[in-house]
Parts: sequence; C-alpha cells; structure tokens
Amino acid sequence: MSATNLFYIIIAILIINFIIDKILDTLNAKHFNDELPLELQDVYDESEYKKSQSYKATNHRFSSITSLFSLLLTLGFFYFDGFEFVDNIARSYSNNSMVIALLFFGIIMFASDIITTPFAYYKTFVIEEKFGFNKTTIKTFIFDKIKGWLMLAILGGGILALIIWFYEITGTKFWLYAWALITVFSVFMNMFYAKLVVPLFNKQIPLEEGDLRDKISAYAKTVGFKLNKIFVIDGSKRSTKANAYFSGFGSEKRVTLYDTLINDLEEEEIVAVLAHEIGHYKRKHIIFNLTTSILLTGFTLYILSLLISNPILSNALGVEIPSFHIGLIAFGLLYSPISEITGLIMNLFSRKFEYQADNYAKQTYKAQSLITSLKKLSKNSLSNLTPHKAYVFMHYSHPTLLERIKNLKS
Repeated sequence: MSATNLFYIIIAILIINFIIDKILDTLNAKHFNDELPLELQDVYDESEYKKSQSYKATNHRFSSITSLFSLLLTLGFFYFDGFEFVDNIARSYSNNSMVIALLFFGIIMFASDIITTPFAYYKTFVIEEKFGFNKTTIKTFIFDKIKGWLMLAILGGGILALIIWFYEITGTKFWLYAWALITVFSVFMNMFYAKLVVPLFNKQIPLEEGDLRDKISAYAKTVGFKLNKIFVIDGSKRSTKANAYFSGFGSEKRVTLYDTLINDLEEEEIVAVLAHEIGHYKRKHIIFNLTTSILLTGFTLYILSLLISNPILSNALGVEIPSFHIGLIAFGLLYSPISEITGLIMNLFSRKFEYQADNYAKQTYKAQSLITSLKKLSKNSLSNLTPHKAYVFMHYSHPTLLERIKNLKS
C-alpha cells in the first residue's frame, strides 16, 4: 500500500466517524421532547422539564459546532502538512529523537488546548452558568488548565520518553516493556489516584461523625465490607452536579462523596448509592475493568510494534523522515475503528455491571431509596430521560434511568 492510499484511508476514517456521530446525535435530538414514560413523570415538573429540554438542545447545538470545527481543523492540518511543519520545528531544537518527540507532542497538545480553550470557557461560563450548574471561578478555570498541562508534561512526557527509549534499545520488542510500564502505572494510579492526584484539584476531608457516617458504617458492617476511609470532596467548587465514586483496593480502598450529593439526597438515599458502589467492588467489577484495560493495552501495543517501523506511516502524514512519534500518530488514527469496537464492547459490560450493582443494593439495602436517589440525581443534572436506543447502545456506559428503575422494581 502506498502512503497516498494510507493518507486517504485516514481521512476517510475521520470523516466517517464524524458522520456516524452526527447521525446518532441527530437521532437522539429528535427524542428530546418525547413524553416521559409513566415511571419517570415524577422526576420533573412542567417547568423543570422544559428547562431540561432547553439544556439538551443547547448542548446539542454546541456539540455540533465544536465537533465540526474540530473536524475542519484536523483536515486543514492534514491538507497543509501540519505534522511536517511541527516536526521540523521540533527538529530545529535537537537531534535527539526523544527530545524531538517530546517537543512535537508538546507543541501539538498545547496548541490544540489553546485553540479549544474558548469553547471550554463558553461551555463552562455561558451554558453551564445559564442553567445554574457552574460554580467555577475564572481563577479555578485557569489554574485547572495550568495544573493539567503540568501533569500531562510530567506524567505523559515521562511515560512517552520511556517508551521511546524502550523502542530504541529493544526494537520491536519495546511493546513488552511499554506494556509492563503502563500496567504498573495503571495499578499504581488505581490505588493512589484519590490520595495523590485529586488533592491537586479538590479538597477532601473525612466524613464527619454523625448519623450519616453511622448509617454507612452500619450498612458496611452488615455486608462484611471493611470501610474506614469515607471522604467528602468539594465538588461544589466547580459544579452543582453530584457524584460519588469508589477507588483503590486493599488497604487503600475508599469511598468519596461529593458535597453536592450530601446536600441533594436524604441519608437513606446516600447509603443506597453507597450500596451500589460497594456492589461494584463485591462483584469484582473494578478488578475486571482494570484487567481488561491492561489486556487491551497490551494488544494495542503489540499491533503497534508490528507497524511502527514501517516508514509508510510517517509518509502518509506528509513527513519524509520516518520517526516513532509520527508513526504513533498515524497508528492512532488507523486504530480508531478498532478502538470504537472495543469501547462498544466495554460499554456493554459496563451496563451489565450497573445492573449487577443495582441488584446488590436492592438485595442488601433498599431498592426504593436507590430509585429516588437516581431520580433526584437525574433531575438535578437535567439528564436526558428519553434517549434514542441507538445512541444508548453506542455511547452509554450506564443503562437509562427508565431501564434501571424497571430492573430495581422487578
């Protein structure tokens, strides 16, 4: 296959992905104004439902504009040999392949983030502000950006540098060392993310003594779940939307509750949400997801090792001097259809796991408390209660609210 043909295949993948996404978005948008099923008619009153419809329509229009802009920007970058231009800039500063790669990706990612920052600003300070969700200040927005850049430079740059080093000293066997590195990093981050990374962006404090902590501890004891670390995170610093999550394992396992969740839900409902999260742990979903992610990473790296040395990858992006970093970009674009398929399969598993976690909460606590909590959380985030089935199949990692309620009542 020639570099020209590969170039057109990459362009076709980008355009086809865009068209599929727009078709799904359009199908989904046609259901924004559907009449709510009987089981969901108590989620919104009339004015709230109109507000949710407006929120969905606004986000749909904004998403259409941003995705079209992204596609046109990407196609323009291809057409005007943007990769070669950035590669030449990086090469003008060093002859070291590792330094060139780090400069190349640094320029690409920093420029991309700068270009898309106005959209992020508009999303946060116009759309989310209009519908009463935004609590982020300009200062927090800017500092989040800076912290994100620093983390990407340190962690992302460090991992990329090691992978390139593995490639230079081991050739095509680099994928084994890269896989081992990413595996160790993934397990480490899974265990210590809440302790090391979250504090850079949010404050976490132990849940204070009181009725809620007593109820959580009593429930955890009834299901034989040792839980000493229950934290509250200041999610209200950025948004009114609520959440809770389980992280870590072994001695590092902890439950984190957003302060917005505590404000929005009754204590019984919070315990029901926690029962759902413990259900994920008890059913070993966290271990499954981590193991599957590691295996998929190994598979992807192996395929990369078979192709990365072929100069056609770099040539397809208009770069005459073959290199690992240009080949990596081309491979990522070519691999995206496979990534979509694996993502689809993982979503199928994820939806199944959500049912299992719901069932665990139903069996060990109170189904009705979980139902009312799900309804309140959907209401407070102006969720789409009538999504198109095709959109759910392709994009949802959770069953719809209606599906979860029917399952909890069965």
